[in-house]
Amino acid sequence: MARVILQNVKHVFNNVVAITDISLDIPDGEFWVLVGPSGCGKSTILRTIAGLETTNFGKIYIGDKLMNDIPARKRDVSMVFQNYALYPHMTVRQNLAFGLRMRGVKHHLIQERIAIVAQSLVLEGLLERKPKQLSGGQQQRVALGRAIARQPKVFLLDEPLSNLDTKLRDNTRHELKELHRSIGITTIYVTHSQVEAMTLADKIVVLQGGKIQQVGTPQTIYNQPANRIVATFIGNPPMNILHGTYTGEGFNVAGNFLPIISEIQQKLNFNPGQTIDLGIRPEHLTLNYEDNDPSLLGEVKVVETLGRETFVRLGLTGSNIIINAIITANRNINPGDLLRLGVDLSKLFLFDPHTEERIFPIL
Repeated sequence: MARVILQNVKHVFNNVVAITDISLDIPDGEFWVLVGPSGCGKSTILRTIAGLETTNFGKIYIGDKLMNDIPARKRDVSMVFQNYALYPHMTVRQNLAFGLRMRGVKHHLIQERIAIVAQSLVLEGLLERKPKQLSGGQQQRVALGRAIARQPKVFLLDEPLSNLDTKLRDNTRHELKELHRSIGITTIYVTHSQVEAMTLADKIVVLQGGKIQQVGTPQTIYNQPANRIVATFIGNPPMNILHGTYTGEGFNVAGNFLPIISEIQQKLNFNPGQTIDLGIRPEHLTLNYEDNDPSLLGEVKVVETLGRETFVRLGLTGSNIIINAIITANRNINPGDLLRLGVDLSKLFLFDPHTEERIFPIL
């Protein structure tokens, strides 16, 4: 196991900057998740750590050793890819043993490690099968087992669950979290799924355009997003962004008046007519409000019943603003209905419309 440090790392491919000024300090034994939209640079970071991509600028350390000029095979990391990359002509046992044999590990030690890994990943009854005889979930566990058997210093996972169906993905995610808790190997995990990021990570790294937008615990990332990019990426449905105009007493949003709360007024100075982006999460909109409470009026566009919750997509009257709400009240809602939703002003975020940085709550 080892600490992983990236210092101002940059990678350029065919004159295209894939990642720039990436600095991370990942403590020994922690589980970090790199998350962001396609093309944000998360897989490039992982491959750079593994030595599969060149570090054009900056430094990478695994443990206390500089890795820039160390080839991939000598970095003592194990990587699991999206497609698992199992050898089709080998049995599960042979796949698990392959990396160990290449490193010259003695036969009896190989068999001991295979037994331990097979037990922890429930592979004992599959050891003599070949990959084509396995389900997608079983193949995924074999790929994880092969990486674990090597006992690497660092475990790198590049969207390993993306080929699984929803139920199997959920089950395997739980198994992966439990596995990390038991083996304690420093793990860096790449995904575009915010659910995987929120449930697996000790720390989340949100990326966009090859740059780090924010690093923090899942709770910090969700409750204290640094900017609009983070706020709208983390959360399902995502945070609503409302374009408002300051009136001197509050904000006009598509003809709806949202009064300014005293905490905002005390800490920020706005000029009448100034535009501000307001953020409110779908779960902070409600049908349970009094007549004088701040609210938003719109036409229901989409209704999805999810059991104890109802997802509603609303077009604000007289505008092209679309908002999402999660409603827990037991009420029949249909497309075309006019609906008024109360707004919990204590949960409001404010963002600068030009820089997109969060300006309230104050960082």
